Amino acid sequence: MNTTDAPQAPITELTEKDSWDLLSSVSLGRLVTTVAGWTEIFPVNFVVQDRTLLFRTAEGTKLLTSVLNEHVVFEADDHNVAEGWSVVLRGTAHLLSTSEEIDKAERAGLYPWVATQKLRFVRVTPESLTGRRFVFGPEPDGSVPG
Repeated sequence: MNTTDAPQAPITELTEKDSWDLLSSVSLGRLVTTVAGWTEIFPVNFVVQDRTLLFRTAEGTKLLTSVLNEHVVFEADDHNVAEGWSVVLRGTAHLLSTSEEIDKAERAGLYPWVATQKLRFVRVTPESLTGRRFVFGPEPDGSVPG
């Protein structure tokens, strides 16, 4: 059997470059924050810009908890019939406030999906980035020989 015929491992760790490439290929993910001891999860559309994540939001819990918490977590994933992947970014969220920051964010081409005003830009700067690829298939036979 040559290496091109070898089966892929069911789970493989992604490189940082592969993780960024995959994040750049999708536009919907989940922002995870905490508020008053509760974990909150918000679906957000986003873009990757300069190895950071950028999303828009309106005033409210998502904005407040993302910038008040010391750390946030962001996860995005995708799949097809043969495989899937998941990337998790842990980092800090920063509300963009200067005209220079906002001008740069506006050039990223990030627009709200829902017909509501989302006037605030938040940039998530990573402290760690991990990703995994999953190859789908049947569960291995767990029988014990003997």
